[in-house]
Parts: sequence; structure tokens; C-alpha cells
Amino acid sequence: MPLQSLLNASRILLRGISQVFLQGDPRLGLACLLAIAVGAPPLLAGALLGGALGPLLARLLHCADSDIEAGLYGYNAVLIGMLLAFRFAWSPGLVSLVALGCLASVALQRLFLHGLRRRRWLPPYTLGFVLNGWWLVPLGAWLGLAPAAHGGCFSCAWSGTAELAALALGIGEIIFLGEPLAGLLVWLGLLLVSRPSAAWALAGAAASLPLAWLLGYDWASALAGFYGLNAALAGLALALRYRSVWPPLLGMGLAVALQPLFGLLGLPALTAPFILACLLCIGGERLYLRLAGSLGARLGRRRS
Repeated sequence: MPLQSLLNASRILLRGISQVFLQGDPRLGLACLLAIAVGAPPLLAGALLGGALGPLLARLLHCADSDIEAGLYGYNAVLIGMLLAFRFAWSPGLVSLVALGCLASVALQRLFLHGLRRRRWLPPYTLGFVLNGWWLVPLGAWLGLAPAAHGGCFSCAWSGTAELAALALGIGEIIFLGEPLAGLLVWLGLLLVSRPSAAWALAGAAASLPLAWLLGYDWASALAGFYGLNAALAGLALALRYRSVWPPLLGMGLAVALQPLFGLLGLPALTAPFILACLLCIGGERLYLRLAGSLGARLGRRRS
């Protein structure tokens, strides 16, 4: 029985990691852990801590078992654990901050899922991570947590051209991996569980480069995958929702175009451009259908 419980908890943790990429497959979660171990070993503990605390706290808050099993309370916590481990050195204070962030993310996710199902709210995606990330990092700095030390990129020297490496980095930077090899491992895991999702994620990472160039954005940031990560997520998410290719393509463009807005607001972009791009596409569709329905009803009354 303890072994079965451990296996079940491991599956939930891996599903939570894979839900960062809108999948629910433990195999992708395992590929992501391998990529983190290769590309940023100090972040591995953050991913595991967040991935374990999210479902545990969700059970303590009596969240729906089906949502916990699906990993819906894990992915924001995983991202919070990795973000804080990326910014700060490991210490008891950092562990406490991760736990606080996971608790806040679970509470927000419960609210968002309730609104999504009962009140037709727009999907939250990684909003719980972004909103909490915006205050957790300043809080960590205010508490005096030591900054994390970062090593160099060991796979950049043999990853081909900078533009080719940028495709892998656009995937890897979704989970703070600045190594082309790590990004490639994540993408291969995505390819294993969903070829269409892998294709759209790669298309988003690729599309970010010409879009950033056309918009005059910082080219070094584009090559580092900082625009590609949001475009990849937007393409992936909207392709899962729509059969047409136009919403994912529009979402990619919006994700890149909107990213500097957060810098103007003094906020780190994180995955906020991806969320905003998707909400504009989905909200725009709802508004169009509502207006079209209202116009059709008026025309029908006039004819009668």
C-alpha cells in the first residue's frame, strides 16, 4: 500500500510538471525533469518541491481529487519553485518562500477553476504562477535572501547557429532552462506525447524570431528564447482549443507584440504575454459570437 501511494504521488507530480505544457502525461514530466537535471541542476529541487507541495496543499484545502490527479494544482507550484530557485540561493528562507507561494497558487487555482466551470471565466493557464511570481520575488529580495549563482551555457558552443539554438531555447525557457540541449530534451518529450503540440510549440518558438526582428526588439533577447517561450505556449494552447490555424498564429503574434508592455509597467513578463494573448483571442471570439447572436436576433424580430 505505501508503494502504491508513492507511485500515485509520483504520477501526480509528473503530470503537474507536464501541465506546464498543457499536457497531462507523466512521460513529459519525466522528460522535463531530465532536462532540468541536464540544463539547470539547482532548479531541480525547486521543481520537485513545488510539484510535491502543490497537490499536498490542494488536498489539505479539500480541492477536487480529479483536478489534483490531473496535475492542475501542480504546474503553477512547479513554476513558482523553479522561479524562486532561479532567483535565490537555497536556504531555509527560500524553502519557506516556496511553500508560501505554493499555498497562494493553490488557493488562486481553486478560485480560477471554480469560475471557469461555474461562471464561464476565461481559462487561467499559468496566471496563478504569474500573479504570485510578481510579489514573491520582491518579497525574497526584501527578506535578504542571497541571489542564486548561475553557471555558463555548456551546450551553446556546439548547438549550431544562434538562430537554431534559439528554437530550443524558446522551448526550454518556459521552465527557465537557458541550455539548447535542455530545451531539445523538453521538446522531444513533448513530441513523444503529442506530435501536434510539439509542432505548434516549435512553430511558436520559430515565429518569434522574425516577429521580434520586424518589431525592432532586442535581438539578443530573441536569440535567448525570451520571446519564443510565450509564442510557443500561445501556439500550443490555442491549437489545443481551435481546429483552425488562425487563432494559434494570431496568438503567437500577440504574445510577441505584447511582451514589452510588461517592461513598461515595471513587471517581469514571465508567461504573462502568453496568457494575455490567449485571453484576447478567446475573449474576442466570445464577444464576436455574442454580437453576432444579438444582431441575428434583432434581424429575426424585424422580419417577423
